[in-house]
Amino acid sequence: MPLLFYSLFSTSFRRAVLILLILPFLLMLHSTNISAQSSVPQTTPSGIPLDGLEAYIDRFVEPYIGHTVAAASIAVVKDGRIVLSKAYGYADADRRIPAEPETVFEWGSISKLLVWTSVMQLEESGKLDLKADIRKYLPSGFLTRLKYDDPITLLHLMNHTAGFEEYMFDMAYTSPEQVKSLEAGLLLAEPAQIYRPGENVAYSNYGNSLAAYIVERVSGEPYNEYVNRHILVPLGMKQTEVLSVLKDRPDLERLKATGYLSAEKGAFAKGPWNYMSMYPNGGSNGTAEDLARFAAAFLPEPGGSSPLFRKPDTLRLMLSSSHSVDSYMPGIAHGFWEYPGASRTLGHGGNTQAFSSGLELATDQRFAVIVLTNQAGEANLVHGLAHALLGDPNIPSTAEILPDSSLVSGSFITARRPEQGFMSVYPYLSLMRVASETVDTVNVNLVGYEGQYRQIRPYLYQKVNGDAALDAWPLIHFDYRDGRVTRVSVYTTDYLPLPANRPLPILTVQAAIAVCALLFFLLVPPILILVWFFRRKVRNRYSKTLRIRILAFLFSGTLLVVNILVLAYRMLSQNERPYREVLPQLILNDIFAAAGLIFLILLLLELKRHPTPPLRLKIGIALAAVLWILLIALLILWQFYR
Repeated sequence: MPLLFYSLFSTSFRRAVLILLILPFLLMLHSTNISAQSSVPQTTPSGIPLDGLEAYIDRFVEPYIGHTVAAASIAVVKDGRIVLSKAYGYADADRRIPAEPETVFEWGSISKLLVWTSVMQLEESGKLDLKADIRKYLPSGFLTRLKYDDPITLLHLMNHTAGFEEYMFDMAYTSPEQVKSLEAGLLLAEPAQIYRPGENVAYSNYGNSLAAYIVERVSGEPYNEYVNRHILVPLGMKQTEVLSVLKDRPDLERLKATGYLSAEKGAFAKGPWNYMSMYPNGGSNGTAEDLARFAAAFLPEPGGSSPLFRKPDTLRLMLSSSHSVDSYMPGIAHGFWEYPGASRTLGHGGNTQAFSSGLELATDQRFAVIVLTNQAGEANLVHGLAHALLGDPNIPSTAEILPDSSLVSGSFITARRPEQGFMSVYPYLSLMRVASETVDTVNVNLVGYEGQYRQIRPYLYQKVNGDAALDAWPLIHFDYRDGRVTRVSVYTTDYLPLPANRPLPILTVQAAIAVCALLFFLLVPPILILVWFFRRKVRNRYSKTLRIRILAFLFSGTLLVVNILVLAYRMLSQNERPYREVLPQLILNDIFAAAGLIFLILLLLELKRHPTPPLRLKIGIALAAVLWILLIALLILWQFYR
């Protein structure tokens, strides 16, 4: 027994000693693993270490700040916290006031995400059904310009597939005195429905504000108050105002940046602040840090919940895809736009008359980047920096034989367009032109901006080079059916084949006729006056009455042409204005056309009485009459009298 006891004791003792010897090593090994894990540097989705992020962004913005953009405020979120918040440049370039993280910028269409978040909150509580006809939530007869009986749902509004045309007037103003209530704004600027619901993606500001109005009616409180109570306050977004007019927030108005229009490099032309009746679609003012807090609410830790929703399933639903044309082509996720990145990326951009902005977040990386600028149409920072931080998508190659790129060549018109009224001409001046370069690449041209795209999967093209303005379209997808392209999908809208009654050859002929008529009535009347003034013999060949009637007819055409050109210039320089501002010019079109018709009839009667008018005179009058008639016909066709 003593021997057995000694044997057991010895074995136990030896084991204990062995454990005591091994335990420190095991603990050291475990500690090393923990240390190794914690020492792995955190990076952006594109692989930039966070500890070098500020230096990277400093270098990135340097070529642009003070050269192409006055100021930018940038915020980055990682794992639920703001890891960088920094401002660059001048909030007011004239007064040399530097931008700070507290500087307030216009968010533009990023504001729409507040609407869709509100809709999802009310869907979660059972007050809204995303698939119900929205007329269920609207006053009877509220929508008066619907073409189809098919129901429009909130999901259609989220996906911008309700079918509304782009109505250009009374969307934004340059004076706060012009702003009306949300309901009044919707009634004043209701667009016509031109597509069947669900048929085409046509980005719609109106549809978003209509959804906000539904939030008002269902919640029983003004939209701005709802957002303040259910989104801004819970997230601590104290430096944000949803309303476009800041009269009740003088603290924010004092901190708001001056906006700037496009100008020569290094020069900044002051632009107007944005004021909107339909403010939910683009009227918010706030800081990049507040937007970062909003973005962080969509990036809870695994298994965690968002402060915006009571149920995790609501967040999952909102961030899931709700519209897509191809499994590899980013689409729409309940109001968020999907973007290509190293991992799945969602976000939204924004543009007002003098500000540009972007918010993008990579959900599985719990990463977000926000860029706010006080520059109209800025793309290098808004899109370029986001792309640099979020990386390129890893789209797998295919063994399929790729179709020849010549199959997708052609001219396409945006689905987001006015179809009624004289602004229906504008989209034809900005056609997307796709030309085949090689068997697998195309060149895309849009209003002078060019980009080269390479086919990476059947009918899916990725941007490989070109102007930064097209960085908003990193991928383009062509629907090719029955031997032709039926749709070109980008991000905020589809592009469609030209209407059957307006093929490119006819548009070219119409444009040539218009140019000839414009030049004729601008140049010939003053030249004729000079000729008659300095060459008395030529003048005396015709009676005074005939000369007066010729000049009266020609100058009625000149006045009409000048009125059209002024109208076009006003709309191209600032297309967001009240309809009442252009109505007098449309009335002048009627007056000048009627006057021209009267003077033409009087001229022909006088010409008939004139003894043996010279052939040159007959040809000149005939040419003037034909060009005038063709010009009037074009103006009627282009709805300048509507």
